[in-house]
Amino acid sequence: MSIEDIKKKVESNIDSNAEDLIGIAKDILDMPEPGYREFKTSKYTEKQFNKYGFSNIEKVSMTGLKAVIDTGRAGPTVCVMGELDSLVVLGHPHADEETNAAHACGHHCQIAQMIAVGQSLNDPEVLQGLSGKIVLVAVPAEENIEVEYRKTLREEGKIEFLLGKQEFVKLGALDGVDIAMMTHTSNFDGEKILGAGGTNNGTVSKSIKFIGKASHAGGAPHNGINALNAANLAMAGIHFQRETFQEKDSIRIHPIITQGGAAVSSVPADVRMETYVRGSTIEGFLDASEKVDRALRGGAMAIGAEVEITTLPGYLPINNDKNLTEMYKINASDLIGEDKVGQAGHSGGSTDMGDISQLMPTIHPYVHSASGDGHGIDYVVEDYNSAVITAAKAMALTVVDLLHGNAEKGKEIVDKFEPLLTKDAYLKLLRSMYRQEKFKA
Repeated sequence: MSIEDIKKKVESNIDSNAEDLIGIAKDILDMPEPGYREFKTSKYTEKQFNKYGFSNIEKVSMTGLKAVIDTGRAGPTVCVMGELDSLVVLGHPHADEETNAAHACGHHCQIAQMIAVGQSLNDPEVLQGLSGKIVLVAVPAEENIEVEYRKTLREEGKIEFLLGKQEFVKLGALDGVDIAMMTHTSNFDGEKILGAGGTNNGTVSKSIKFIGKASHAGGAPHNGINALNAANLAMAGIHFQRETFQEKDSIRIHPIITQGGAAVSSVPADVRMETYVRGSTIEGFLDASEKVDRALRGGAMAIGAEVEITTLPGYLPINNDKNLTEMYKINASDLIGEDKVGQAGHSGGSTDMGDISQLMPTIHPYVHSASGDGHGIDYVVEDYNSAVITAAKAMALTVVDLLHGNAEKGKEIVDKFEPLLTKDAYLKLLRSMYRQEKFKA
């Protein structure tokens, strides 16, 4: 078969199962689970893997899955990813009544896209014209939430890293993978349907505990040490640092207080905070992280409190491969028209796909198919045909280009790529970000 015939066959395979593939996304929408809790979603996804004939299914980390489609001929290995986890968004129209978990970021569509790509390529006629392997990965815990829960998992030895793709790298589940891709849903962007080539911030996350002294808040506040006041001073100190952040680093810091005191009648003695420190460069967000630590220490010292600061690695900035992005854009334009394909800009948000992009050629395009704000109470996928079918076709056609014949184009993409980090250097960097400190006035 010519490459044109293979691409037509791939599109036909997706179209013939479109109703079922969209149904997969909607089923997962109704079973939202936060990271490292995706037991129902993982079991359901494994069932779909089996239904579509994916062999060599491997379980990775707590809930992750991996399946391999092998052409039987030597060539690069292309990984198509989907994320299993949800957010926690109180009041979201599709939130779980008990847990408030909700797919307010569209990950349910990613799993359907991944399966769609896999089943379109897992066809004898298609595979006959390709070389190399296609790896399908359902990865847990992309959203960096429920930090205390994940710290407990880490202490129990169940995970080392808080994010799923980091665990996949550490466990060797991506060893041998040469190229990676996945598509994220996004809110509507005028006439554009697909966007590619953008950038994202990287992060560290912090878990903070201010320790004061309880006392009667009305009768004897002078005998207490107000940990909440220490936290408020610390946040003011963070705000006073903002003029020192450089625009090129796109720094974002957004702390929340998760525990503000035991009772209104008692001077707060145990106050908890969490925050991300985000930036578009590793150097930028690590510098901002040091300034945040100074502010946290300063708030505690001023009040006479103690502060415990746990710093954990979050995400690395994304580095979409230019050559792979261009190949994707050509396929997307052929699919829906050049006027409906856009260039993504910089996002202050973050994704652990950024971590993967430091190691191998990676793309993380967007499909504009939702209304509302990402992670918000109003974020809802409206156009499932675009979110699942169109997004899957654009990736599948790109995989065909990469692996067609003797996979010359895929080999060229890999040969031209210069990794920013080796696997060992990457893991060393993440581990260097772990820090647990305690300061006492």
